[in-house]
Order: sequence, then C-alpha cells, then structure tokens
Amino acid sequence: MTTQQLHEQILQKKSFLCVGLDPDLTKIPQHLLETEDPIFEFNKAIIDATHDLTVGYKPNTAFFEAYGIKGWMSLQKTINYINENYPDIFTIADAKRGDIGNTSSMYAKAFFEDLNFDSVTVAPYMGKDSVEPFLAFENKHTIMLALTSNEGAFDFQTLNANGTELYKQVLETSKTWKNSENLMYVVGATKAEYFTEIRKIVPDSFLLVPGIGAQGGSLSEVCKYGMNDKVGLLVNSARAIIYASKGTDFAEKAREEALKVQQEMAKIIGLKFQV
Repeated sequence: MTTQQLHEQILQKKSFLCVGLDPDLTKIPQHLLETEDPIFEFNKAIIDATHDLTVGYKPNTAFFEAYGIKGWMSLQKTINYINENYPDIFTIADAKRGDIGNTSSMYAKAFFEDLNFDSVTVAPYMGKDSVEPFLAFENKHTIMLALTSNEGAFDFQTLNANGTELYKQVLETSKTWKNSENLMYVVGATKAEYFTEIRKIVPDSFLLVPGIGAQGGSLSEVCKYGMNDKVGLLVNSARAIIYASKGTDFAEKAREEALKVQQEMAKIIGLKFQV
C-alpha cells in the first residue's frame, strides 16, 4: 500500500484509527479459551467488528511470541485473514526490530515477504545499516521509533547532544538514508507538545501515534500539532478497544469504543478537509 492509497482510505472511512492487536490469554473472554486457537478467534472477532472504522491493524508481535510456535501461527493466521478479507487495511508488525545489516535483512524478509505485512516498526539505535535493509523493500514501510510515550523515553530521547535533542538528530539523520521516503515514525500521543517541532523536520511523513485511550493521550492535541495536509497520522488504540468487555459481547463493545474514536476523527477530518 502506498501512502497515497493510505490517505485515500483515511478520507473514505473518515478515520485514521489503527487498532492494536495485543492478545493476552489472561484477559481475553473465557469462552474463547475453549476454541482451538483462542488468540486467532479473538483477533478475528475484533477485526470483523471494527474493519470499517479503522484503516490499520497493529499486531504487537510480543503478544504472539510469548506463546511460542502456537502464538506465531496465530500471528500468521491473523495477518493472512486481514490480507485476504480486508485488503484495504494497512498492516503494521509492531516488532521493534533493528540489528546489524544481515540480521535486519532477515527480519525484513520475515515480515515483508513471509508474513506480507505492509510495515514494521524498527529501533534506530544501531544506526543506518540496521534500518536501510527494511527500506529496500518496494511499497513497504519502515516505522522508526522517534519519540515514544513511555516514562523512560526521557532517559535518552530528549537528551541534549551538541545543542539539539537526540530525537531530532535521529529524525534529521534518517532523512539522509537510502529509500528514506519509505520511512514513517512513531511519536507518542503523550508527547503532543513535541509534534510542532517534529513536523518541522518531517512535514510530509506519516506518524504512528500510540498513547491515546488507556495511556491518556489527547486526540485533539495530537491532531492540532501533528496533522498535515494529507492527515499524516495513524493513531493507535489497543486496550481501550479490544478489552472493552470480557464477556461474549466483547466484539460488540470493541466496536462501540472504536466508533467513538472514529466519530471524533470524522469531525476533525470534516473540519480540515471538508469531506
């Protein structure tokens, strides 16, 4: 999926919502534990209930890898289900990979070729040669950690180095890498005040924004400072949507929560783009 196609989907659905798929067997409804593949059945129900309200799904691979080979098979079934039934949905492997070049190439191959995700999250700490192997894949997107929403983000990301915060140097440097047009960036919703500075550096890039909902980020603040003339945002919500209920009505309740976010997004898009 190209960024133009993603923008068109956003305007068509009046949504830039991305639903995080973080399946935890201790939190999903008890009746699903009796099925052959509880994780997949949980994901499938959430996807079927919300696909018209969202433009993206972001499976966090840790929540699958934790269950070994069975979890990995559930991940494969989940991405195959999305690709086969809802091909207009943008898919993100939230894997936060990043290693020396030949290792990154294998990670990229796993997520882009074998699993056929549209994008994957990567950590840039090891620099250019750890990220460029991901960028080499045509019509695939690499979503690089820039400024995250966790408490420890201030340990390194905002440190002043040679007169500039480190996260700004990371953004500036990444623009010089080969195929950097395939980059997107993770910016936490709880850091809304930083979006203005980030947009000065990457005005046209899509930003993946976790942190609304359970983490307390403000959608209106994110849009005020982070939205560009192509929207340029994918706002992720996971727990507030997928765990809205632990009963047999969990998918219905997930849809209700997703609809609340989508309706707020529709108002914002309508005001800015008159659609």
